[in-house]
Parts: sequence; structure tokens; C-alpha cells
Amino acid sequence: MTQHKVTEGNLDANGLKFAVLVGRFNSLITERLLDGALDGLRRHGCKEIDIEIVRVPGSWELPVVAAELARQKKHDALICLGAVIRGDTPHFDYVAGAAAKGIGQVSLHTGIPIAFGVLTTNTLEQAIDRAGAKSGNKGFDAAMTAIEMANLMRQIRSRA
Repeated sequence: MTQHKVTEGNLDANGLKFAVLVGRFNSLITERLLDGALDGLRRHGCKEIDIEIVRVPGSWELPVVAAELARQKKHDALICLGAVIRGDTPHFDYVAGAAAKGIGQVSLHTGIPIAFGVLTTNTLEQAIDRAGAKSGNKGFDAAMTAIEMANLMRQIRSRA
């Protein structure tokens, strides 16, 4: 039977550097996401000195700041945190879509892994549930993704 070569990341953040970008808009939610992300990074060995927190006005602004940080190549991965809660106007669709598309493009164009921790919910209650209540903390989940992807990219690049 043929053995396949398997490459996958791990959850060891020791020696890795992260930037956590967090939107201030809907801070009741985003501060909880930030707490979750920081908890995840620390639990997996990341030192405080290796974590940079960058605050932006809201989710709309995440892509441009992520692009600048990614171009600097000082971090192994970025974690983008925000909360877009549906209202009575189509504003939700524009902000959520632009944030997701922009962050994805930055990651593809720079090769820096970016974890997408932007909540897009219909209600405040749903956002609260995803920021540490019933559904866990999506900030913590985003940190786990960032750690795993930073390790995976490091392995892939070391083979080149």
C-alpha cells in the first residue's frame, strides 16, 4: 500500500508572531472576540511580546490595515475580528461582503495567512452566542486557525 505524504499544521504558537486586528464597532462583541483570540494564542504558547493588537474603526477597515501589515511581513499570521449585525438596511450586505472579500484577497496576494473572525449575524443575541456564550468563542477559533495556518505555511515554505 502506498504511503501518502501528509503536510498539516499544528497548534504550537511558540515562536510565532501574530497581529490581531479588531474592529471597535460593536465593541460589546468584538472585545469578547479579542479576549477569546488572546486566550487561544496564550494557551498554545504564544508570548505576549509576539502579539500585536491593532484597533480599527470597524469591519470595513480591516482589509486595508491587514494589507499593510501583511506587506510588512513581520507576522506569521493575522487574525481579523469584527462584528456585523444585520439591520433594516442593506448596509450589512455591503460591509460584510467587502470585509470578507477584501481580507481573502489580501491573504491570497501576500501569502500571509489571515484568519477570518468577523461575525456576520442577524441579531445581537446570535453575536453574543458566538462571542463566548452558547456557541463558543469565534475569536478563539480564529486564533486556532491562525496558529495552524502559520505552522502549515512555515512547513511548506521550508521545503522550497
